Amino acid sequence: MCGIIGILGKNPVAPQLLDSLKRLEYRGYDSAGVATLENGVLVRRRAEGKLRNLEAVLAREPLQGRIGIGHTRWATHGAPTEVNAHPHASDGVAVVHNGIIENFRELRVELEARGVVFSTQTDTEVVAHLVGQQMKAGKSPVEAVGNILPRLRGAFALAFVFEGNDDLLIGARKGSPLAVGYGEGEMYLGSDAIALAPFTSAVAYLEEGDWAILDRQSVEIRDEAGLVVHRPVIQSTASAFLVDKGNHRHFMLKEIYEQPEVVARTTAHYLDMANGKVRLPADLPFDWAKLPRISIAACGTAYLAGLTAKYWFERFARIQVDIDIASEFRYRETPMVPGGLMIVVSQSGETADTLASLRYAKENGQHVLAVVNVPTSTIARESHIVMPTLGGPEIGVASTKAFTCQLAVLASLAIAAGKGRGFIDEADEDRLVRAMMEAPRYINEALKLEGHIAQIAKSLSKAPNVLYLGRGTSYPIALEGALKLKELSYIHAEGYAAGELKHGPIALVDEAMPVVVIAPYDRIYEKTVSNMQEVAARGGQIILVTDEKGAEHAGIDSIATIVLPDLPSTITPLVYAVPVQLIAYHTAVEMGTDVDQPRNLAKSVTVE
Repeated sequence: MCGIIGILGKNPVAPQLLDSLKRLEYRGYDSAGVATLENGVLVRRRAEGKLRNLEAVLAREPLQGRIGIGHTRWATHGAPTEVNAHPHASDGVAVVHNGIIENFRELRVELEARGVVFSTQTDTEVVAHLVGQQMKAGKSPVEAVGNILPRLRGAFALAFVFEGNDDLLIGARKGSPLAVGYGEGEMYLGSDAIALAPFTSAVAYLEEGDWAILDRQSVEIRDEAGLVVHRPVIQSTASAFLVDKGNHRHFMLKEIYEQPEVVARTTAHYLDMANGKVRLPADLPFDWAKLPRISIAACGTAYLAGLTAKYWFERFARIQVDIDIASEFRYRETPMVPGGLMIVVSQSGETADTLASLRYAKENGQHVLAVVNVPTSTIARESHIVMPTLGGPEIGVASTKAFTCQLAVLASLAIAAGKGRGFIDEADEDRLVRAMMEAPRYINEALKLEGHIAQIAKSLSKAPNVLYLGRGTSYPIALEGALKLKELSYIHAEGYAAGELKHGPIALVDEAMPVVVIAPYDRIYEKTVSNMQEVAARGGQIILVTDEKGAEHAGIDSIATIVLPDLPSTITPLVYAVPVQLIAYHTAVEMGTDVDQPRNLAKSVTVE
């Protein structure tokens, strides 16, 4: 959520700030702005809406400063207007902020009692005034920031520049990610390595409570107690990824088509394909056979990957699995059996609720395993075991390749758990591993159906409501299909376990209701067919997603059938994810919505 960039440069930094903000667009935003020092004086340029609006402002009113900060804002406090856009400034300081200052109201009341006048509705303006008040009282910029940071409650990443200080940039983080980039005579701050990739691959990640004082030659990092600390400088691989759309119309479509490659990359990392075995780190701090239970916490699409994994773990490893939405788990104060395994799943590795769940699990004696796409993220750094998904940067807000890579990692874990607990033997492991190896080929076959799916989407785009149904591991895929359709096309859609149809949702079914049924020909296929018959009897418009045998045995008229190849049941979630992604994508394209950056959504939700 939001994006931050700060640059201490040799040349005018406004073009670089704008370029970095474009790389952070995937996080989601509704306004943007930059601030630089022009002859020692703070100057800001801000704009509501997309970055092209800010780019137009900068073209009309260019900035020449060699130091600056930039921000893409996702509104939390106050409407997404130019006035509320960052950077905010007061008394010689400008600040950009990612996160939420939870005690901003009491701080605002205190400041107003001192005569401070606020010009925005944001929580961030409080930070600017607090620092400004300190500086008016004679404190240096470093002293001022150091004094106010302990007063801030909540999750935040901050970057400051100061009038009259052309060689000083200060950053701080608590709950939201922030990285320092090292250049030659230049230094940088950024929300992630992608923002810094055009300038440097040498990056240090600030840890929880850290704040950093930068000049063009060096950085001093202090911890929450104010002590100088060292954070390792690593070589980031972010610049190795080409973050552009290539020949595709949208990032989302490009990322859908990258799935055969990235799933193959991920499975190759976790599977010994020559010997038909799962290849996990040798130093796992637990014994699969002795685990009392597994817990999974995640948000959004990552939660649905975890829900799919619950079926796999319970089937292959015969172990009880609790799956929770992280925002509920963190406050439920659930008892946890000591020595259990907590799996947290997050694309960004910075999801606030998932991070809080991780910390709760560690406090309650759990081994914590992270399935993340960013191995340098906070969640990765705070976990005992990290299983990277190797999907590369995902720019589209709606998760696609991250989801299938998460499934690939979780399936590999479930097979390893089954083998480790003695519920599958070497022959079973070999069979399951070889099925996993085939997933990229089957995903590629599913992509060939895009033209057919695009035609189906034309009629779907006219529907006000859509139901998705599935059983077994097809139930999470039904939920994922409904989620994708909602967030991309803004059509109301709901996913249900097919067996729940008669317990309420069937009341909605009529001649105007499309019902997307995810139904591979498996051991529960006939049960799902019974549910389709109930829909058909009430005039519902069935869109059946199945395989060749399923299409042959359906015996029900559907308005459309999407026929996938017959494939091993273990990998059906990875393959069936593709048509539901394409349904949502083409419906959104048909309706003219912003596919890559749907309204009100952010890629990385780093605040509650």
